[in-house]
Amino acid sequence: MRIVIQRVSHASVTIEGYCKSSIGKGMLILVGIEEADGQEDIDWLCKKIVNLRIFDDENGVMNKSILEDGGEILVISQFTLHASTKKGNRPSYIKAAKPDVSIPLYEQFCKDLSGALGKEIGTGTFGADMKVELLNDGPVTICMDTKNKE
Repeated sequence: MRIVIQRVSHASVTIEGYCKSSIGKGMLILVGIEEADGQEDIDWLCKKIVNLRIFDDENGVMNKSILEDGGEILVISQFTLHASTKKGNRPSYIKAAKPDVSIPLYEQFCKDLSGALGKEIGTGTFGADMKVELLNDGPVTICMDTKNKE
């Protein structure tokens, strides 16, 4: 699984003119799923995400996790995170999992992340044409890949 975390002041996702989810201060997480992903990837990411110290403490130092800061999370599925641009100018998405694999994993990821956070998270709609708005705070943007744990 690949994710992009953006620390946000607020974020929302709109589908066909309707605001599906919105959050205040917290994280917008874009998630891409590949065929080889499974529960182990979900478990590792959920633990990392809720404990990642990217929120400011009283001294303005990024020293607090989202659990300590009380922030919210919005998760958006994004197969384009697995784009390969090695050949030509048209990205290939061959590594992105097909819906029969990715939908259950996306839903499980959202469920488990909500449990790890201790409250409901916002989501988009898998496969929909989504309009995502955010105000990146910092900016703070972090990429993670469960197949390349750096």
